[in-house]
Amino acid sequence: MTRLPAPDPDTLPADVRRFLAVVPPSGMVRMASHAVATVQPFLQLGLLQFEVLALPDRYRELATLTVAACTECEFTAGQHVPMSAQAGITDELRAAIARKDFDNPGLDARDQVIIQFASELVARPRVGDELFGRARAFLTDRELVELIQVCAFYLAFNRIATTLDVPAEDDA
Repeated sequence: MTRLPAPDPDTLPADVRRFLAVVPPSGMVRMASHAVATVQPFLQLGLLQFEVLALPDRYRELATLTVAACTECEFTAGQHVPMSAQAGITDELRAAIARKDFDNPGLDARDQVIIQFASELVARPRVGDELFGRARAFLTDRELVELIQVCAFYLAFNRIATTLDVPAEDDA
């Protein structure tokens, strides 16, 4: 049970109703639609994560799963199983991330940097210089900024899910 009721669609502004009519309905969409001024750009930013990033899909999914683990968001972790599998992330790697085993020596070196970077970004206001340097060694400037944006988007998205108790089964 969510902590807020879904807004009455009839009370939403006409432009928001038009936008929501073309978005697949879900618990997260309903909760986000409480913020009538930002629901459209917020959800569009989420969609852009899958359409226009230079950041490789694998790194996007590693970051997303890591932010989900760090924010204890089962909703996002569950939603990203199929997408992360398509990006080549194994069940074992997903399990390691869920356990917050971010220093696992069995991790690919670049995967480990992405996972640690995402973890630090959630935990601290600034990623340390050594880790930042390791990320810069293989990410372009654009990819590095996109990595930060992916983490920031999912931090906000996950906090809506966890704070408002949005059940994952609403979006299965």
